[in-house]
Amino acid sequence: MRRKRKAKIIATLGPASNSEEMIEKLFLSGVDVFRINMSHSSHDEMRKRHALIRKVEKRHNRPIGVLADLQGPKLRVDAFAESEVLLVPEQEFVFDQDPTPGDSTRVYLPHPEIFGAIEIGHNLLINDGRIRVKVTEVAPGKITTKVIYGGALSARKGVNLPDTVVPLPALTTKDRADLKAACEDGVDWIALSFVQRAEDVAETRKLVRGRAGVLAKIEKPSALTDLDEIIPLCDAIMIARGDLGVELPVETVPGWQKRITRAAREAGKPVVVATQMLESMIEEPVPTRAEVSDVATAIFEGADAVMLSAESAMGAWPIKAVETMDAIAISVEGDPLFKGIISAQRKAPEATSADAISSAARSVAETLNAAAIICYTGSGSTGLRASRERPEVPIIALTPSVKTGRRLALGWGLHCVLTQDAKDQDDMVSRACRIAVQEKFAKHGDRIVITAGFPLGTPGKTNMLRIAAIKE
Repeated sequence: MRRKRKAKIIATLGPASNSEEMIEKLFLSGVDVFRINMSHSSHDEMRKRHALIRKVEKRHNRPIGVLADLQGPKLRVDAFAESEVLLVPEQEFVFDQDPTPGDSTRVYLPHPEIFGAIEIGHNLLINDGRIRVKVTEVAPGKITTKVIYGGALSARKGVNLPDTVVPLPALTTKDRADLKAACEDGVDWIALSFVQRAEDVAETRKLVRGRAGVLAKIEKPSALTDLDEIIPLCDAIMIARGDLGVELPVETVPGWQKRITRAAREAGKPVVVATQMLESMIEEPVPTRAEVSDVATAIFEGADAVMLSAESAMGAWPIKAVETMDAIAISVEGDPLFKGIISAQRKAPEATSADAISSAARSVAETLNAAAIICYTGSGSTGLRASRERPEVPIIALTPSVKTGRRLALGWGLHCVLTQDAKDQDDMVSRACRIAVQEKFAKHGDRIVITAGFPLGTPGKTNMLRIAAIKE
């Protein structure tokens, strides 16, 4: 199963895509990683979906990544006495800690942490930002606000606090239980929602204990402030533009998307662009031109992966959405401008043998017009270093670890193949040549560039580069 593109596709599973047949069709259409949204999945449902993915994986002998996305702390208003109330601009509206059903003047806000953190002048955004209120007074158990943008408000609508760092734990009780179940079931990535500070990621890493990669979702303004500390602590980044676009002025989100993408690329951490990428395809068989441009922009920036949410989870056209995303990526990567844009953002290698070898491999492969770069990788770090270089030629990551192969399914340009460690240098070369031909990347007379570490099979010891010719 060779993809014709280097950017990866993540698809969310849901009511429209829960069957083994549909999961297989999505995989064949181009999905590299499947997302299980723990906001809408019980542990039994998560295990069932994971098992179906592994059946498809076994049938096609290709590592498939599985990402469990934790719900995170959800802030919501409580109930109203009527089905909905209408808030009008300039009126006063109160949030309090009285559990009595609310009305058009007040509502119960069942999050005491907010009352101690919020300040006069801070904004509260309700129902995905459709309603905005500004704090005019703070008293024990009471927040008085003035309505800026009004509208209809009903029970359990979400609350965003763009100006306030709320002292909530990074992981709720539900998140901890979900994380434990997902790690025990063997998922490859844990996505941490609503990251506010680097400590949130550090706490999650302690609980994961290396059993999965930790992906930090950037969707809070406070995370942007702490971005330089967050990126080194996580294994990957997701630009979750839904909540980020609610809490930030929408016109600033594209700029942040570019800055986060480039920062993650510089650090060699996979970066995912997510939310509303092909939103209209929830109902329509074709996307809007603006959506196509949105996906293309992420690919031009060199994002490792682009993600489908409701489009594949509950949409009417899940397969067509994946095929559309696949076609956009192929087209962009074949565009004459793509090579120059990607090359201009390439960072100089760090002063390590592994970085130097990976950088040299890209340069040699492009100079020789090699068929592929073959990298032997045990932990996956060598594969990600090769990916960070964004070479023009394909990268085949050879690993004896199925866990590593599945995790690398998220990495740009990485075609992962499971194989035993080479016995010696001759075996290393012959195995690389044989697999390059078997996987249809090379043919007789082509050259490949091989990177590996000696002693063979020692993690983190990439220190060798070899050029080999494919012989009959």
